[in-house]
Amino acid sequence: MDEKIGRFLNVVDVEATCWDGPVPPGQANEIIEIGLCVVDLDERERVAKHRVLVRPERSEVSGFCTELTGLTQDEVNGGVPFREACALLEREHRSHARTWASWGDYDRKQFERQCGGDVRYPFGRRHVNAKAVYAASHGLRRTGMAGALRHAGLPLEGRHHSGADDAWNIAALVLDTVRRGAWPARADV
Repeated sequence: MDEKIGRFLNVVDVEATCWDGPVPPGQANEIIEIGLCVVDLDERERVAKHRVLVRPERSEVSGFCTELTGLTQDEVNGGVPFREACALLEREHRSHARTWASWGDYDRKQFERQCGGDVRYPFGRRHVNAKAVYAASHGLRRTGMAGALRHAGLPLEGRHHSGADDAWNIAALVLDTVRRGAWPARADV
């Protein structure tokens, strides 16, 4: 199915293995959940919400990580390998062709680190740091997603630190920015 260039935006939020303190020896921060919300910029609405669980290969889900994200080791053990998750983003969500956005640069950098030279990077070069755009459009210092939702008068829907729910909430902030005419023009990204 052909789609008008730039009409759809993929908003992505990842959750990764984490610890209350430094990364333990022999482990690494790895993506364990990819949340994705598709935004129709022409209709100015969120049109799809997706969640991909990713099985970590070099780390385990800590108790701290479960408390933060709600994800358990057993749950992510049922996920797909990272390589397959990246291929799924391209195949099912046109991630290489669509502009994508995340709250800050963490998600982009985590994908770059984890892909390294071994896994095809699933995105094109058009990335928008929604956090920076939101802050600049309001003359604010950069703020967290939950704080930005409060600032915009929008509800936090679902669980904070759930990739799928956070992507959905970030998409609401993107749409708020679009409605105010502050989102970058499609040719600028």
